[in-house]
Amino acid sequence: MSKEYENKQTRESAGEPDAGTGIPETGAGLNDSSVDEGLETAEAMEGELITEEVVEQSDTEQLKKELEEKKAAAEDYYNRLLRLQADFDNYRRRTAREREDFARYASTTLCEALLPVLDNFQLALGAKGQDPAKVVEGVEMIYRQLLDVLQKEGLTPVETQGQEFDPTKHEAAMQESTDQYPDNTVISELRRGYYLKDKLLRPAMVTVAKAE
Repeated sequence: MSKEYENKQTRESAGEPDAGTGIPETGAGLNDSSVDEGLETAEAMEGELITEEVVEQSDTEQLKKELEEKKAAAEDYYNRLLRLQADFDNYRRRTAREREDFARYASTTLCEALLPVLDNFQLALGAKGQDPAKVVEGVEMIYRQLLDVLQKEGLTPVETQGQEFDPTKHEAAMQESTDQYPDNTVISELRRGYYLKDKLLRPAMVTVAKAE
């Protein structure tokens, strides 16, 4: 056996690298501490993966919980909207009915106030065979009563006599030549005009002076 072969065998038994390759033989350089470190690293990586899975599962559950809460809130808002719409529809129908009733019975108060006037007219017609002076007196009383009722409702007469003719409230039925009144002056009233509060119900029909 050659000396070179003996040296090689000696190096292999000592774990030294082969002079020709510089690579240690199988099993050379490994010890228990290296194995332990590898196991710890693997366990740490496995623990991190488990932690990530737990965190992801927790996040998913939290998202599901928030989604359920949002869904419940949306359903509550929707139900409230339905109730509000129903209330508004009821209010609209009720106000429409009230407007119709008001338009239909708006004259109720006036009619109630005119009933005594109507009663007095019936009494006057029943007394037409009596003293004419008393009948006239009764008719004058009814006129004052009727005028009082209408004035309480805001009815007022249009001024005419001696006023300057105003086409916005006077209607000229005729002109009369005269030197007793200034030109374009109302000298007589043929039909009385009336205001209801600030609105002209009808103009007064009048005779207007014309200078000679």
